[in-house]
Amino acid sequence: MLADSPETPKTSVSALSVESSLSAETLRRRAIRLEYLTIAWNSAEAVIALAAGWLAGSIALVGFGFDSVIETTAGVVLLWRLRQRGDLESLAESRALRIVGGTFFALAAYVSAESVRDLWMRHAPEESTVGIVLAAVSLVVMPLLAGAKRRVARALGSHALAAEAMETWLCAYLSFALLLGLVLNAWRGWWWADPVAALAMVPLMLREGWESVRGKHGD
Repeated sequence: MLADSPETPKTSVSALSVESSLSAETLRRRAIRLEYLTIAWNSAEAVIALAAGWLAGSIALVGFGFDSVIETTAGVVLLWRLRQRGDLESLAESRALRIVGGTFFALAAYVSAESVRDLWMRHAPEESTVGIVLAAVSLVVMPLLAGAKRRVARALGSHALAAEAMETWLCAYLSFALLLGLVLNAWRGWWWADPVAALAMVPLMLREGWESVRGKHGD
């Protein structure tokens, strides 16, 4: 019996190692499912927002649609990274952050130019019921999705997933700004609410872009 005792700790450590590995794989699969959901939602959101924004002449809504495209791109990149192992994942993360950062800068420039033009020309967008409903639903969905990804990221110790979760929180904030602008325009006829709501997004876009380019997004 004494001869068997030294083997017991080794067996326990081995069992714990296997259990930890299985737990990590379970969390990774959960993160992948969340990314599939993020990609599906943002893809639909982008199509609806861009179409509704173009029909209503709403810069804030169009900007929201482009942001959804960026979120979809980030989701696809992170999905690929979650399937990778080793050094390749780190290299992909670094490159992806810089690409997404550049896209944020382009989006900020577009929204700024169009919003300032609308304010100068006093351009009033048409009312968009579709845009209002979309922003309201997104304001509910995005925080739930962001919270779930943040919890998984913390459990996995994944900075990349934590950064992408922060982007989802940004999308929730943009939903609020968009909803505010569209409702004020439809309810009170405040034509300037839409471009002002769009401009309110710009500082966040620039911050996200800067942090991504520096490779410190989500730190």
